[in-house]
Amino acid sequence: MLSPAESVVLLTGILVACCCALPGCFLLLRRMALLGDAISHAILPGIALAFALTHSRNIMVMLAGALAAGLACVALIQILGRPAGATGGGLPEDAATAVVFPAFFALGVVLIGYVARHVDLDPDCVIYGSIELAPLQELAIGSLRLGPRPLWILGAAALINLLFVTVLYKELKLACFDPDLAALLGFRPRALHWLLVMLVGGTTVACFEAVGAILVVSFLVLPPATAYLLTHRLTGMLVLSVSVGALAAVLGYVLAVWINSNVAGAMGWTAGLLFVCAWVFAPKRGLAANLVRRLRGAAEG
Repeated sequence: MLSPAESVVLLTGILVACCCALPGCFLLLRRMALLGDAISHAILPGIALAFALTHSRNIMVMLAGALAAGLACVALIQILGRPAGATGGGLPEDAATAVVFPAFFALGVVLIGYVARHVDLDPDCVIYGSIELAPLQELAIGSLRLGPRPLWILGAAALINLLFVTVLYKELKLACFDPDLAALLGFRPRALHWLLVMLVGGTTVACFEAVGAILVVSFLVLPPATAYLLTHRLTGMLVLSVSVGALAAVLGYVLAVWINSNVAGAMGWTAGLLFVCAWVFAPKRGLAANLVRRLRGAAEG
């Protein structure tokens, strides 16, 4: 039986998984998975500058700084990743991403180290997170105590992400699988792209305070990639991605308690283990299924 504090930690991990899984599916389908990694690291200088300018840890201040840094990172990636001959150079998009986000992340680490001298800010907590402390971070409005702040923030982020996917499901689906048709039908795939980027940025900063960059990156990529191997339908992929993320959070928490290890790291590692299981044993796309098909083909031939 879990104590109230342990339940808060576990529920925080599950909410992070749910928040990240929904936009992560569309990043994966649009071949932008590395962009999620880039944004989650690039928001560091935005958070640091927001702290430096305001000396406030208000979530709205963090969100504004993080979104500004995330959008700047994406804009710079697209400038550097233009086709050869265009203004700004012709790096492939993955190379442009690999160039930009380490620079942003390094700048963020430097700025966090500087800001920490003047503001009550722990660089390790910003980078690695502190999900174990979630029960102690209480949301208060005046004299009214509303309970653990991460649960309110992550619950709101999960609801916003669910509404975004529900309302724009048709447009997002068409933009992922046939962007030319989406443009012809007036769905503006470019605008959807920037909305998705902003959603990822907002999701990242909402999760950042509780779990840091490592678990955010893990849950943005690994549960959607696992679901991708298990289904051919977008709806099924979204549901499976959330389910796999929640399962990784639960199993990761159990593992962390069992071996007395970092909870966020154990959750991320468990998500990776679930992906490996799907990669090997997925009914149609797994290594075992492919091997069986080859053996059958060789036997019939």
